[in-house]
Amino acid sequence: MLNNDQVKHIAGLARIGVDETEIEKISTDLTSILGWVEQLEKIDVSGVEPTAHISGIENVAREDGAHDFVDKDKIIKLFPERKDNYNKVKSVL
Repeated sequence: MLNNDQVKHIAGLARIGVDETEIEKISTDLTSILGWVEQLEKIDVSGVEPTAHISGIENVAREDGAHDFVDKDKIIKLFPERKDNYNKVKSVL
């Protein structure tokens, strides 16, 4: 079982404020969690391939390349105003 100083140290590392009344419950909870971790450490996983994702889906991306925009003139006509050879729109803040 974790003692009070260990619980306070862990709470400090996690930047969690802990009242003196909570220390006993947290100590019990952390000890229980560490017990589960100890059980997991006993399992032999030497023949198991490491996985990053269980579904097997891989990231599929298209090839990146520059292309001319076909309807550029139609888009420019949608701008509400033009000033000094710039297309002007309402400010977005």
